[in-house]
Amino acid sequence: MIVLIVLVLATLVFRALGAVGVRRFASWPVSAAHGMAVMLVMTASAHFVPAGVTVMPTHADMVRMVPPFVPFADAMVYLTGVLELLGAAGLVLTATRWAAGWSLVALFVTLLPANIYAAVENVAFANGEPATPLWQRIPEQVLYLAVAAWVARSADSTPVRRLLGSAKSASNPADRADTELVDR
Repeated sequence: MIVLIVLVLATLVFRALGAVGVRRFASWPVSAAHGMAVMLVMTASAHFVPAGVTVMPTHADMVRMVPPFVPFADAMVYLTGVLELLGAAGLVLTATRWAAGWSLVALFVTLLPANIYAAVENVAFANGEPATPLWQRIPEQVLYLAVAAWVARSADSTPVRRLLGSAKSASNPADRADTELVDR
């Protein structure tokens, strides 16, 4: 529930900044993108917290949440932490917001089995707190998916399309030949 509260409060703070004149936060989708970035920095930090810390979940807690069918649980926890941090950075940067939003949708879908496993198996964290109950976790995860998709749909995909278009043109000799003829 704390993660949801962080997302909502951060989004409201950013939108309030927009309301008082900070142009960057003049829209709800941009404010939500930054709010989700704050949330992701918080959640990603748990992936790297050493054992012995009791104020938040630790890396060992995250490893216990990984279903047995996932190989290299320890490495997967580090990887998903890095992906969350990259997603946060991508949401903050206007040019990458579209790609980051859709990538986070895919990540949230991918992470859902771990959250379901932790809830069903009653995985307890080192500080004694249980994993989020399934009745709460599924709607929360759907909300995170929806916010990421909303942010992505509201973002400009032009920088990504331009990048993909230039990569495609550079790899296709026929496109280069056409460009060379036009440039002359």
